[in-house]
Parts: sequence; C-alpha cells; structure tokens
Amino acid sequence: MSEIIDRPLHDDEKPAASRLRIVDCDVHPSLHSTDDLNEFLPKRWQQHLREYGSHLRTPYLFTTPYPRSSPLIARRDAWPPTGGPPGSDLAFMQKQHLDPLDVEFGILQVLDLFIFSQQNLEFGAAIQRAINDWQLAFWSHRDPRLKASILVGQDGIDLAIAEIERCAKIGEYIQINVSPRANEPLGRRRYWPIYERAQALDLPLGIHVGGYGGHAPTGGGWPSYYVEEHQSNAHTIAAQLASLVIEGVLERFPKLKIVFIEGGFGWIPSAVWRMDQHFARFRSEVPHLKRKPSEYVREHFWFTTQPIDEPDEARHLRSLIEWVGIDRLLFSSDYPHWDFDDPRFAIKTPLTEAERKKIFSTNARAVYKF
Repeated sequence: MSEIIDRPLHDDEKPAASRLRIVDCDVHPSLHSTDDLNEFLPKRWQQHLREYGSHLRTPYLFTTPYPRSSPLIARRDAWPPTGGPPGSDLAFMQKQHLDPLDVEFGILQVLDLFIFSQQNLEFGAAIQRAINDWQLAFWSHRDPRLKASILVGQDGIDLAIAEIERCAKIGEYIQINVSPRANEPLGRRRYWPIYERAQALDLPLGIHVGGYGGHAPTGGGWPSYYVEEHQSNAHTIAAQLASLVIEGVLERFPKLKIVFIEGGFGWIPSAVWRMDQHFARFRSEVPHLKRKPSEYVREHFWFTTQPIDEPDEARHLRSLIEWVGIDRLLFSSDYPHWDFDDPRFAIKTPLTEAERKKIFSTNARAVYKF
C-alpha cells in the first residue's frame, strides 16, 4: 500500500537481505494529454475525440469512480513535477519506480480512454490502434524495460482480430489484453476467435480488472459505496474464471495462458473447491469438460499479487500461497496507483530466496518468455 511512503518503517519491514531484480506485471502509463495520440490517430477520430469524447456505460467519463480522495486513483507523490497526470512522465517514472526498485521489466497496462468499453466500436478500434502504437513510441522504445500489451476491445471481435494481427507483425508486444467487464461472460464462444489468435501467436491473454460492461459489478446488483465497488473487482475476476473454465475455453485451446491482473488471489481456493464440487454433481451437463475445473486452473492461469490479500496471521498467507501455487503468482506493484505495493515489503509471510525469486521474477519470465 502506498502508505509506506508516508510513514516511518517498522522494525519488521526491513528490506530483503539480497537485492532481487524484479518483473513488475502491472505498471500504468498515462497520456500527458490526448494530444499525445494525434500522430497515431486519423484526423476523423481526432475530431471525434475532441467533439464527442468517449461513449461509455458509466457516468464517470473523465475519471474513475473511486476513490474520490485519490484523483486518477494515484499515489499522492506520483504527480510529476513537470506537470501532467501520474504515469505520464517517463523520466519521473524511472526516477521514482523503475530505477530505485531495480525493475528489470515492467509490463504496461494502459487504462486511458477505457478502450475495452467504448460503445462506438469504430472509435474504440481507432483509439486502441493509437494507444498500441503510443505504447511503443512513448515507452518501450525509450526504455526497453517497459513491455507493451496489445489492447483490444473484446466486443468488436473482427476489429480486435485485425488489431492483434497488425501488432503481431510488429513483434514487440508481449500479451493481448481484454477486459473482465465485457458485454457477456468471457467464456462465451463469441470471444473464442481472440483466444484462438492468442494461442496461435503464443501470447498470454491479460485480463486487468476494470472496464464498464453495462452490468452491475456484483452478482447481487449495484453497490452503494466506492468500497463496495472496489471489493467487486475480485468478484468479477472470479466470475470470469468460472466462465472461461466451464464454457470449455481451456479444453478447446489447450495451450492458452491467462493472466488475471489486479484481481487478488485470496478467493481462488474457495472458488475452485466449489467448482470441483459442482462439477462432480453436474458433470453430465458439461461433457465438454474432461477434467476437474481445478486442473484447468492450475495449468492455464496466473495471478498478479497486488492488491494482496493479507490475513492477520502471516502463516495463513503462507498457506494461501502454497495452495494457489508459488509458480502461479506474478509480482505486480500497480504503480502509480493509490494502492501500490512496494516490492521491498510486499508479501508479508516467510518465503525462501528461491520462492521470492519465482514470484518476483522467474514466473513472469517464463510466462512472457523474456
């Protein structure tokens, strides 16, 4: 949590004895302004952006719904002295995050303009192309540690496939990103062409929390409070995990790799236990599943660590990590957002040096093939 930068360190928060180069799987760059996209965006869509802006299923068109005390969901100290929003200044990001924390690789997760949730699909396709080009020109080419993702609006399938093919030819992107808050559950067959291309290209499918699919974020309806909204991120990811497994996506695409980003991992054991139990009783309804749901989860899914679910007792976190699997966890900081996890102090439970190396580096290197 970002509070560590605002208070003295406690005795039990000493950094690890040995320095470990890390792979940060959730780094958020931001546009300094939408003018950054002009060189990548046709005149028609520049004009559209100026005159109409985004068309989203949310009343919050220019910011996020929470938390109101942290504008742009950012750390208080992450606003660059040169101006612009947090995450918009590479030199400041290098000075504040990449260099002092020895980030060997950082995977870019762009949230600007809510590409995944644009209701005007042609406009959405134009800005997803511009954002994908902007990631390389403004970030990856200026600092090779920063790796770009192919962002596509999952509900414009043909446009998404065309963008995946275009970016694949460039050959510099390390995953394909879609949103967990889509028009339909992500296991539905309408989304399978995206998974087919991800498998064929051997690119992981990244699913970062957020987006606006037009549905209530909880299974029980619309929440009353921002804190409820934030809690629902885990619910959304859990629902998509069940959809992807039970609809048979992993049976159809046996080499597909899926990374859930910023959805936590404390809920995984109970979700998987429940799916296995129901599978045993309803197996005849889903004959396309050849194995227990837990087996698909253990083979095909990875989970980033932030925001980490921290029980009061460290030994319980240790048990949770062991159940999910040391090899399924990828460190993420969520820089520069308000609930940032500092890699020097994250994961407050005893880990061996070999285990720390897996979570903070080698697991991600294996998934993304750095």
